[in-house]
Amino acid sequence: MSETPTAASALPPAPGAEDHLALDFVNSAVALPGGQFIDLLGTPEATNHWLTQRGLAPADAGVQEMCVTQLRSLREHVRALFAAHVAALPALPAALSAVNDALSKAPTAALLYWDDKNGPYRAAPCPTNEILDHALATLAANTADLLTGPDAERLTHCRSNPCNRYLLRHGRRHWCSTRCGDRARAARAYARRTQPTPN
Repeated sequence: MSETPTAASALPPAPGAEDHLALDFVNSAVALPGGQFIDLLGTPEATNHWLTQRGLAPADAGVQEMCVTQLRSLREHVRALFAAHVAALPALPAALSAVNDALSKAPTAALLYWDDKNGPYRAAPCPTNEILDHALATLAANTADLLTGPDAERLTHCRSNPCNRYLLRHGRRHWCSTRCGDRARAARAYARRTQPTPN
């Protein structure tokens, strides 16, 4: 069963997602109890909204299904890299290639522009037809920064089943939200109560 993206607004950001766009990106697809699933990139309109809220696209970008497919594909590759990192396993070559391909879409130099009122200035080019490339490159760069930066050792997955979100661990906290922590504690308490007593 799938939920509408508005249902995700009730979910607080996972720890670290406010500082690392890559965490927010992989957590844009969330598994919930009862077989429910939220995908904030589920439709072109929802994807445009998600990108706009994060400063990656203007509100009138007109995101198309092809763009959504590319973003979802990158999200799964980033998720695979996070999973490999958390499990201390080698990265899948396809996931590395996808992130590096997205990184190569970023302009390497800010171009020189001229404003009649204010004169010359430099800015990275991002015409409307390159919005997706800019978003992909930004998300890939943030992924690379997170995986190679000081917060990489704190990257973990939520330990509350069936949640599939990632977070940056703070102390002993291994849950993405209070709700997931409560659910995990309740499941442990139930398991203890229903465990047969030894004779």
